[in-house]
Amino acid sequence: MNYDARSIADMEPRKRARFINSLSGFKSANLIGTCDKNDNTNLSIVSSVFHLGAEPPLMGFIIRPNRVERHTLENILATECYTINAVALEFLTSAHQTSARYDRSESEFDKAHLSPYYVDGFTAPFVLESPLKLAMKLVEHQTLAVNQTELIIGEIHNVIVPERAVMPDGYIDIETLDIVSVSGLDSYHVTQRVGRLSYAKPDKKIHPLTKEGDATSWSAFE
Repeated sequence: MNYDARSIADMEPRKRARFINSLSGFKSANLIGTCDKNDNTNLSIVSSVFHLGAEPPLMGFIIRPNRVERHTLENILATECYTINAVALEFLTSAHQTSARYDRSESEFDKAHLSPYYVDGFTAPFVLESPLKLAMKLVEHQTLAVNQTELIIGEIHNVIVPERAVMPDGYIDIETLDIVSVSGLDSYHVTQRVGRLSYAKPDKKIHPLTKEGDATSWSAFE
């Protein structure tokens, strides 16, 4: 089936949103934790977090157009800090519940039965249940002219992760943390690692690595 621009434009809006959102494949599922200047907490699930660079350590994510109240965006712009919390299988349903539209006075932590967690010197709340938590400081905000979505870029100031998941070469084995991914708007998945591969160079053959980053033999690549 070839879906041309006209057939996509003619789709019923909700069907088109699900269709287009599915095209980018598996994405990370994260909860963005914020608070306003009165310490009222907010939590929202997003699937648009992406890596921007390691020096300085930067992450970005997209918020939908600011045509209605966007508590997450407003809180980040007001306080210039937020948290990114990976969603694990154990609390998936609670995480999904945060996508509901609650009033500003209602905390998604309470409504979804998740626990706020704080680190000294950082005002934004983490999700206690999350096995991978990032403390973020806002460094750039842009409203994209192409569709009025809001781009948030932050610098990583703290990473909270179990030591067992961090390999000797710095690789984080997120699969051992039971972190889920999302496709489309509402389909969640667990992952299965195929393997790690060596750094690609023009004059060297790629070889498999162990989870820890050591070279190993794997017949599929011989």
